[in-house]
Amino acid sequence: MTVVRDTHEAYGAVFEERGERALPRHFGRPERTHRAVRNAVGVTEHAYGVLVVSGDDRRDFVDNAVTNTVPETDGQGTYALLLDPQAGVRTDMYVYEAGDRLLCFLPPETVGEVADEWRENVFIEDVEITEATDDFGVFGVHGPNATEKVASVLHGSGAPDAPLSFVRGEIYDHGVTVIRTDSTTGEEGYEVVVGADGASDILDTLITRGLNAAPFGTAVWEALTLEAGTPVYPHDMAGRVPNVLGLRTALDFEKGCYVGQEIVSKVENRGRPSQRLVGLELDGDSDAVPAVGDGLDVRDGERTVGEVTRSAWGESVGAPIAFALVDYGLDAEAVAVPIEDGEREAAVVELPFVVGSDRSARVPRYD
Repeated sequence: MTVVRDTHEAYGAVFEERGERALPRHFGRPERTHRAVRNAVGVTEHAYGVLVVSGDDRRDFVDNAVTNTVPETDGQGTYALLLDPQAGVRTDMYVYEAGDRLLCFLPPETVGEVADEWRENVFIEDVEITEATDDFGVFGVHGPNATEKVASVLHGSGAPDAPLSFVRGEIYDHGVTVIRTDSTTGEEGYEVVVGADGASDILDTLITRGLNAAPFGTAVWEALTLEAGTPVYPHDMAGRVPNVLGLRTALDFEKGCYVGQEIVSKVENRGRPSQRLVGLELDGDSDAVPAVGDGLDVRDGERTVGEVTRSAWGESVGAPIAFALVDYGLDAEAVAVPIEDGEREAAVVELPFVVGSDRSARVPRYD
C-alpha cells in the first residue's frame, strides 16, 4: 500500500495493485503527463522494498552476494543484481552506503525473499538485516528541469551531481535524502527519500511548491523507461543472463565471487552473448500496442528470432514501441510480430528510442 494514498487521490489518481502495493496507474490523460516529463518535470512515487543492513561486516556480506562492488564511502551508491546459479537475474537493487548502514532498494515483490535468505546466510558475521519498506516514502523527480525543481525546494544542501550519489537536507521541515539517479527515464532524475510520517508533505511539496511538477503514475513510467532504453525488473530481466541484457552498468568483472559469476564471466570471455536487447517500432496508433502476456514471438521470414518482453505507446516516438530479445547476430532492419489478427511489421531500432536531457545508464552495451 502506498504511504500517501490520500494525497494521490486528491490529484485524481487511478490505482493498480502490484502485490501488496497500490500505486497510481495514471492521473488522467497520461499522454499529457508524458509530454510534461519530457519537456519539463514530473513527480512519481517509486515502489521500493527497503532493506537496512547494519553491522561491521555489512559491506563484505552484501558485496559477496551481488554483481557489482558495494561502495565504501558515505553518500555513494551502486546498481547491482542478484543472480541464480545459472546466472539468471533474481532481482535488481540499488545499494547505498549511509554511514553506519547500507540501504538496499529492491522491487517490492522480491524484498521479503531476499531478506529471509540473507538472514539465513548470516553465521559469525556482524550483520543485521531489517526490512524497512513501510518506514520510507521514495519519490522520483524526473525531467529536463528536475535539477531546478529539486533546488527550488531543498534546503541545507545542493542537489547531488554524480549518478547514484546522495546528499542530506530538508524539505518542508522534514529531513530528506536526495539521490541523483542513473537517469532511467532518459532525463535528469532524483529520488527524494523521507520517513513515512513526512511522505504526504513531501509529495505535495514536490508537486506544488517551487517549480511546479506534474504527478505521474506507472503507465507513464513504463513508457518513459521504454523510450529511454532502460530494462526493468521483472518484465525484461527476470531469469535472464545480464550479459544478454547488456547490463554492464550492473557488473564488475574484477570483483570476487558471487552466485552466477562463473557463467557471467564465461559469456564475457566468449565475446558475445546468444541474444541482445533491441527496440521495435511497430505500425499503428495508441490502440495498437500489442499485449505481451506470456510473450510474443519475433519473426524474420519463417524463422523465430526472438521474443517481445515489454510494450507501450511511445508518446515521444508517435508509435507503439517494444523491447525484444533477439538472436545476437540478427541484421534485419524489420521483423514481424505475430498477433491475434495476423502479423504486424516492426522496424528494428537500436536503443534508446529517445535521447533526452540525460542518458540512462542501463541502455544495453555489448562491448
